[in-house]
Amino acid sequence: MKIIVSGASGLVGTALGREIGDRHHLVPLRRHASGDGIPWDPAQDRLEPGALSGADAVVHLAGAGIADRRWSESVKRTILQSRVDGTGLLARGMAAAETPPPVLVCASAIGYYGDRGDAVLDEDAAAGTGFLPEVCVAWEAAADPARAAGIRVVHLRIGVVLSGAGGALARMLLPFKLGVGGVIGSGTQYMSWVSLDDLVRMFEHAIVTPELTGPVNAVAPTPVTNREFTRTLGRVLRRPTALPLPRFAARIALGEMADELLLASTRVVPRRLEASGFTFTHAALEGALRAALR
Repeated sequence: MKIIVSGASGLVGTALGREIGDRHHLVPLRRHASGDGIPWDPAQDRLEPGALSGADAVVHLAGAGIADRRWSESVKRTILQSRVDGTGLLARGMAAAETPPPVLVCASAIGYYGDRGDAVLDEDAAAGTGFLPEVCVAWEAAADPARAAGIRVVHLRIGVVLSGAGGALARMLLPFKLGVGGVIGSGTQYMSWVSLDDLVRMFEHAIVTPELTGPVNAVAPTPVTNREFTRTLGRVLRRPTALPLPRFAARIALGEMADELLLASTRVVPRRLEASGFTFTHAALEGALRAALR
């Protein structure tokens, strides 16, 4: 298949190219196109007419990093606009194509659900409240032009991605390796995670599975509390985990971001993935961590 990919140089995009690039022709979208790249610029609403025509699928991964910088109003605006502008540009480009790609698989996030305590959340759960739920609702709605044109749209609501090469886990490693890792806040908040290997397979599965449409929770079937995650990571790294990060300290360090990324409890299950026949390589946390850090 010819698959057009935005965000191809990021953590997930790089893994996607490595794992399925030998089976499919992946064409990256680039702000400065080179080789077989397609030029685009969401901030300028720039995409060559017909650039997406004839592709078998579009995978949309691009967006400003959620945790790259402490949140300010301008940073939050960039996070939102980078997702809404890029998704809208691709959705309109697909709808207008002479031969529209039949499927758009668009990254979203479990931030859609917000802080929900112990509630078990499948794809029918309502959006939560706060900045991240607002971003995810607008992000997914930006694909409406593709939906209106009869294109199948899948929103993979991605959990905490486990990879030693980048993302949340890579940021955690140094304090844990130094023996100063520990529980964050109460430790009772749920973390919904997914191995990078399984996430890549989920994107391909979404492309080739016609019955998948709309929101799909891209998480392992075994969400864990922060306390359990901390103990498991310490065991894998063979390091102590006795130094907690109190709630107030997390808020001082990260501000609003701490409440929505570290202290929020989001217990998500992949009901639609499992119903569609997807099988997990890493359904248990310890095995996923060992594979990510080998």
